[in-house]
Amino acid sequence: MFIRLVFLSVTIVIPAIAADWKPAPVPIATRWAKDVSPDKVHPEYPRPQMVRKDNWINLNGLWRYGISEKNKEPEDKNQEILVPFCVESSLSGVGKRVGPDQAIWYQRSFKKPDLKGGRLLLHFGAVDWHCKVTINESTLVGEHKGGFDPFTFDITEALNEGERQQIDVWVWDPTDAGSQPVGKQIRNPHGIWYTPVSGIWQTVWLEVVPASYIQQIRSVPDIDDGSVTITVDCQNAKQGDQILLTFLVDEKIALRVVEPGKAIKMMVPNAKLWSPDSPYLYQGGAQLLRNQKPVDIVESYFAMRKISFGPDEKGVQRMLLNNKPLFQYGPLDQGWWPDGLYTPPTEEAMVYDLKVLKDLGMNMLRKHIKVESSRYYYHCDKLGLLVWQDMPSAINRDKKHFISPTAKDDAVFNAEEKAIFRKELKAMIDHLSFFPSIVCWVPFNEGWGQHDTNDVLKWTMEYDKTRLVNGPSGWTDRGVGHMKDAHIYPGPGMFPVMKLSLIHI
Repeated sequence: MFIRLVFLSVTIVIPAIAADWKPAPVPIATRWAKDVSPDKVHPEYPRPQMVRKDNWINLNGLWRYGISEKNKEPEDKNQEILVPFCVESSLSGVGKRVGPDQAIWYQRSFKKPDLKGGRLLLHFGAVDWHCKVTINESTLVGEHKGGFDPFTFDITEALNEGERQQIDVWVWDPTDAGSQPVGKQIRNPHGIWYTPVSGIWQTVWLEVVPASYIQQIRSVPDIDDGSVTITVDCQNAKQGDQILLTFLVDEKIALRVVEPGKAIKMMVPNAKLWSPDSPYLYQGGAQLLRNQKPVDIVESYFAMRKISFGPDEKGVQRMLLNNKPLFQYGPLDQGWWPDGLYTPPTEEAMVYDLKVLKDLGMNMLRKHIKVESSRYYYHCDKLGLLVWQDMPSAINRDKKHFISPTAKDDAVFNAEEKAIFRKELKAMIDHLSFFPSIVCWVPFNEGWGQHDTNDVLKWTMEYDKTRLVNGPSGWTDRGVGHMKDAHIYPGPGMFPVMKLSLIHI
């Protein structure tokens, strides 16, 4: 379907230092822990929604690290940590806690690839929580706040003339001593609360791209119209550049040309609808053309599916998939691993969990106050698992962030705390809106960090009109959202009959 441009001839993993690694002691390890080693740690291509397979270098593996005071670089950074496992985990080889007055300092080197006139991007899947990245000990290439969203720095101008280049990463994570979204992480784990996750916890990788390149692909299906609207955003596009979309539709190659950044509608006749029973994905991709010649090529996919609400044959409001009622049945999936914490030991382990849900007859899961890697949602897309995606809950400084099921008032967050929450909520939606398996956003879980409830819910419903919004999940309903949601312990139970409704707009 494509003539692939090759900027880097092979995909390689460059070990940082000699491998003398072993897991830190842990009460329980999964059966996949034995498959983890410094030369084989999450080797899969990390961005399945937009693929350039030949142009990347995986930086997972052994890095040097040190832990010291927040603003004081450690004297010793010759200890080893296995990235992308967090410092508290067994599989990192460290198994240490980091206090709110401390920082983690990472360091590793890599061999500069042949850029062939292009750019070198440094990608982080996720780092919890605040990080700064320096190249070759002299150039701060950027910083990022947010524990659950991927981010990228263009490091081209920071490279030196030599073959070896150095990356330094500073990370500060106050966990529940801060005001950022943390989900179930606390410094004193007990009961339903879990061990903190600090530092790098998803794949780190380098990517060689052309000077002008495709940055993002977004698709919005419309099964009623039989079409999909696709937008391709580019970096450094020039006047006259074009985007060529190429997808296999109805057993034919469908081609459409559009300007970079401009939405274009592509008809999908006889559409194969995506569902848990038939998770069909249309394969193809996009090319950035200049003077009719390809400058950049990426592979991608989309699905034809619709999530909505409406009456069944008896007039009862239901959640609808592809205009038909579908009873959604699945677990509260918390995504914690005894040996890797946030990070599964291997992709096989992660996919095993998803396949078990399908084998048990489930068609959905609620990803509970955690965000997974892109590959997780890619496999949900492939397997046909509907996902209700939670926003990790936040904490306010006075720690009065939990409200009871009968609370009349929301928790009080100050302006800075609200801004952090809104920024990370938007980043999560921007990152995950590509994946058709995600059918519902859950901004608040029960009363944890529930503030400005209706403002947040209305914003979410307006920002992504293609999905349902559950708000809030569990209790303290304020009348906004697409559904009411009852968590009744131990149950069974239901809302009072006069208040029963699945539609609150």
